[in-house]
Amino acid sequence: MTRRVIALLLLIAAFAARASAQTPASDGQPAVGQVAIDAAQFLAGGGVAFVVHEGGHLFFDTLFDAKPFVKSVHFGPFPFFAVSHESATPAQEFVISSAGFWTQEATSEWLLSRRPDIRREHAPFAKGVLAFDVLTSIGYGTVAMFKAGPLERDTRGMAAAIGVDERFIGAIVMAPAVLDAYRYVRPESRWAPWTSRAVKAASVLLALKRTSSGRQ
Repeated sequence: MTRRVIALLLLIAAFAARASAQTPASDGQPAVGQVAIDAAQFLAGGGVAFVVHEGGHLFFDTLFDAKPFVKSVHFGPFPFFAVSHESATPAQEFVISSAGFWTQEATSEWLLSRRPDIRREHAPFAKGVLAFDVLTSIGYGTVAMFKAGPLERDTRGMAAAIGVDERFIGAIVMAPAVLDAYRYVRPESRWAPWTSRAVKAASVLLALKRTSSGRQ
């Protein structure tokens, strides 16, 4: 799993959070205290999204009795963790590797459907969640296109499990994230939400197809 990409995106989110404060002081600029609070909430949102991503992997690891375990990974001096497993069938591997993306797509869909005009809201925590979901999927998709990164990356696991080119998986992962970013900027769009939902459903249907076919 490409945790180094996730770590980098969290660092980017921390800096981006400083631009998220929208509560002005008397001179029309965000109050220093409010900027700090918004930055902390934005980063907390990204952190929660990270935990939910890992929780998706862990849920299916446990469901399939794949003997999950936690291992330490690092991005430079920054320590992180990864949920891995000992064994799984190809169909199970595809579901386990996909689970993190499914949590991202589900939370992004929930946020954008419930709060389509979130870009204009003062909602640093929710924006942190959305930023993690979108940027992480784009990061994974980009890495998949170049077939770069560690061998444990999720997109490689998905591609190997069903016997397709990793770039195809990268496109499936990246497409809904790009569409959700567009929805964030253009909440009035009518085609983007349904197109995004269709692409998200496609990856789930692909997993169900592979699982039902009994590929071992």
